[in-house]
Amino acid sequence: MESMVERFVRYTSINTRSNEESTTIPSTQTQVDFATNVLVPDLKAIGLDEVIYNRENGFIIGTLHANTDEKAPSIGFIAHMDTADYNAENIKPRIVENYDGSDICLNEEHQIFTRRADFPNLKNYIGKSLVVTDGLTLLGGDDKAGICEIMEALAYLVAHPEIKHGRIMCAFGPDEEIGTGADHFDVKQFPVDYAYTIDGESLGQLEYETFNAAGGTVILKGVSVHTGTAKGIMINCAKLAMQFDALLPGAAVPEYTCGRQGFFMLMSMETQVDTGKMNYIIRDHDKELFEAKKAFFLQAGQTLNEIYGREVCEVSVKDQYYNMY
Repeated sequence: MESMVERFVRYTSINTRSNEESTTIPSTQTQVDFATNVLVPDLKAIGLDEVIYNRENGFIIGTLHANTDEKAPSIGFIAHMDTADYNAENIKPRIVENYDGSDICLNEEHQIFTRRADFPNLKNYIGKSLVVTDGLTLLGGDDKAGICEIMEALAYLVAHPEIKHGRIMCAFGPDEEIGTGADHFDVKQFPVDYAYTIDGESLGQLEYETFNAAGGTVILKGVSVHTGTAKGIMINCAKLAMQFDALLPGAAVPEYTCGRQGFFMLMSMETQVDTGKMNYIIRDHDKELFEAKKAFFLQAGQTLNEIYGREVCEVSVKDQYYNMY
């Protein structure tokens, strides 16, 4: 039987990146292909009693029926198929056996390293085997690691019927990274008493709350004229972008916050003189502080328009998900 590491390497080699600009469900065909051509056959091969792919929402539901007459709770385990908005073509997973605690060279040609100075938690994995990429793509461990863990647990229970359990279900869904997958989850197809999402951090960690999350978009509208006649006329969107960001609280960014502290994060920015776009994420565990951050973000756009006496930016905010607690 394929080992968990072998399964993980096979899964991570497949591009399942989601796409925030898409209007389809799931947002990419690669997720559909991964679900129907890989995960559904694998769940059936493990020996689950029922495996269903819901074409309406992109979720796979698998069921392992109870093997005891005693009253036992039904348990569900959830993970997501998609990976984040980074290069996911030609992924080349590599296993670092018996990690010695030093910097890891991901790509000698491009001199790309995972350095202990940047990732001090690497010291926790000395002596372990690590799976890495060649530094040119993401790995996709988020959340194919979760899928593999669930698969391994199900395979173990099928192989060891002496372990008595109630009904156990799994759900593998799309588009978690863009905050839309769970919107379409059919809870009626997942009739369990308790459910856990396997998408955490450290071994043994149990998370019972998350950030409230929103995405913020700033469309910049400048004026481009010849530099020789620009005085009092030109409005440079590159400068507008810097002005907008400076209106947000400088300490409320991920590099200065931790724990339950909320933040604004500028994810991407593209500007010409006359046009520009900025993409932010807005996070806070506390609902009231979350709402205040969104209002502050919108106010920053209004303030900039008032400074210039015209609409130089169009600001919008879209909720992505809420604190499950």
